[in-house]
Amino acid sequence: MRLVVQRVLEAHVSVDNACVGKIDHGLMILVGITHDDTESQVKFLAQKVANLRIFSDLDDKMNLSVLDVAGSVLAVSQFTLYADIVKGNRPSYVAAARPNVAQPLYELFINELALLGVTVASGIFGADMQVSLINDGPVTIIMDK
Repeated sequence: MRLVVQRVLEAHVSVDNACVGKIDHGLMILVGITHDDTESQVKFLAQKVANLRIFSDLDDKMNLSVLDVAGSVLAVSQFTLYADIVKGNRPSYVAAARPNVAQPLYELFINELALLGVTVASGIFGADMQVSLINDGPVTIIMDK
């Protein structure tokens, strides 16, 4: 599982010109799933995300989590995170899990964040989505498990 976690002032995702997910202050997360990802990996990364201390405290140190700042998460599925560009110029996506494997794990990630107390919005799995965000910092962290 691969995540691109961005601290944002706001973010939203649209499908067919309609907003399907929107957050204010929080984390925009692109979620990539590969073939051998497991539920335990998903739960581990949800826990990491919920407690990741990348928001500033009163001393302007990154010491607070999305839970601490009452922020939200916008999670968007992104199979292209597993693009392989070693050969040629056209990416191969064979490392990305097929939808029948990826979608349940993506939905589990969203549910696990919610169970941890995080307010979560999401895109639509497999849809052609347009994502807009204002990166805060900028702070962007890549997480693999």
